[in-house]
Amino acid sequence: MKRLLWEKLQNSLLLRLGGMIAAITVLAIVGMSVSWMVAETTQGNGEAINVAGSLRMQSWRMASLYQQNIRADTPESHEQLQLAIAQFERDLRAGSILSVLPEDETTPLKRVYRQVEADWRRRVLPRLGNPTAATGRELLVEIPLFVAHINDLVKQIEEATEAKIFVLRVILGGAVIGTILMVILSIYLISSILVNPLKDLLSLTDEIRRGKLTVRSGLTGEDEIGQLGRAFDLMAEDLFKLYRDLEARVEQKTAELTRSNRSLDLLYRSITRLHGISPDREVFQNVLKDAETTLGLGIGTICLKGDNEARGKVIATTAPNNASPLCQHASNCTECHNPYAIRMDSLPNGRQVLRLPLADAEKRYGLLAVDVPPDTQAETWQVQLLEALSHHIGVTIASEQRIEQHRRVSLLEERAVIARELHDSLAQSLAYMKIQVSRLRNAIQEPDDVAEVMEALEELRDGLNSSYQQLRELLSTFRLRMEDADFGMALAQTTAEFAERGKLPIELEASLDNLRLTPNEEIHLLQIAREGLSNVLKHARASRAWVRLHARADGAAELLIDDDGVGILKNATLHHYGIAIMSERSRALHGSLEHLPREGGGTRVQMTFTPSLPPQPSETRIPHAA
Repeated sequence: MKRLLWEKLQNSLLLRLGGMIAAITVLAIVGMSVSWMVAETTQGNGEAINVAGSLRMQSWRMASLYQQNIRADTPESHEQLQLAIAQFERDLRAGSILSVLPEDETTPLKRVYRQVEADWRRRVLPRLGNPTAATGRELLVEIPLFVAHINDLVKQIEEATEAKIFVLRVILGGAVIGTILMVILSIYLISSILVNPLKDLLSLTDEIRRGKLTVRSGLTGEDEIGQLGRAFDLMAEDLFKLYRDLEARVEQKTAELTRSNRSLDLLYRSITRLHGISPDREVFQNVLKDAETTLGLGIGTICLKGDNEARGKVIATTAPNNASPLCQHASNCTECHNPYAIRMDSLPNGRQVLRLPLADAEKRYGLLAVDVPPDTQAETWQVQLLEALSHHIGVTIASEQRIEQHRRVSLLEERAVIARELHDSLAQSLAYMKIQVSRLRNAIQEPDDVAEVMEALEELRDGLNSSYQQLRELLSTFRLRMEDADFGMALAQTTAEFAERGKLPIELEASLDNLRLTPNEEIHLLQIAREGLSNVLKHARASRAWVRLHARADGAAELLIDDDGVGILKNATLHHYGIAIMSERSRALHGSLEHLPREGGGTRVQMTFTPSLPPQPSETRIPHAA
């Protein structure tokens, strides 16, 4: 049991501190208790000394009264003597004196008291009761001896009291000294087992804060400070491991970020090259070189092969002398081109080749092959980057093919538009002139009909002038379309041309918002605008004109041509069929054309139709011109 308590005391700082406090408390309590007990024993000693000292005076008083009683022998003197004797006996057995007497009969104080008591009983009291002259002389001899014994009694009581006071002083001094020593010992133990280790831990904490994670406390005790030291060491070890892991992760993340930046830079430069001008062999060659430098892999090759083609065509490679190794290990192109997924093929020389299809959502155009050197493994990020690169290459190739196809379609559409325009204008004018030639031939066969001949010639002259004017307008229109792809600019040039030709201010306001027009619709609108402005110059005698093209809320496009002229005149000759052509163009666009009087005077040509192309998300505005 004692061993268990000792082990607990050693293993518990709290118990040790509690023991120190308990020891100091016990010392204080013991000192105060003993002092209280000693003080209790000295209580009444002063009274006992006073009473014992009064016995000496009473002894001499009784001797005096005894002598008076012998000389006077009166009842009063006899009574006074008896009273003095009674008083002496009461004081001799007073409680204050008896309380200071020890129990042990061998002590000096007890022996002296017994001696005084015996002398009183045997030698003093019997003589006081026999008032004779002889007895009086004997009493006078005995009184000094008796008083001397009483003095010894008083002295013994005083010495006993002083001894108790000395013991009290010793106990109090011992208690104070013991308490001071215990306090000093407690301070030393607290400093050694608590304060100093905590200071060391605080300094180690400061070192850890400065980044020195290898420090250790070295505290190995089983008490709370030892447990705190071990916990501190475990924390420092965990922090060291965590810091080391964080450094490794930071290095890893830095490497990944560097790799990501290189990958993004590669993709950015590749996309810039591929989606800039039309890519050629040199562009693809530079893209492959950048990929080879960034990825650290082997030779890259781009080979194109359609689904219906038997052989592929290498359009770019990073191999020396442009001799791609792609075809050296395959017996045919079908074996090399896999139209479905990415694959890694092993070659007989220990190398590997990574094949990635070049395709978009609709078609496969070829493959991107990258050699992987021996003892090298293509990582996931490299494969993903090559996959993204192959996707952009495939999209670029598909885009170029679509652009080429669109060029061909646009060329065919332009030709169709030119043929239709020639048919709608010159062909009709030539047909009209052919009729006039037949009329002229019939009129020549009759020499008398000179007026008919002159009328036919006039009609031919007017028809030729009109056809020539229409040809010039068509050439101007086609030149605008071929030289400038912006319909707003073509419309602005048209209004500027007619404003210059007729010295007429023409205000243009055009805004189609998000509506889109096909080339055929643009040609029809431009020709309607030209025909309307031509009519303004020829027939309106206007001082000002306005051309407005805008998008309506219902999704339709509306063209307005206004002038402040004389209004509509219906005296045009047969070969002036501009209004009919404008109506025919409007019907071709599935729209409506109206000639209306303008408020304030003049004429308004209003043409409305719905474009066949769906509106685009972003806003497109045609620039204004005046």
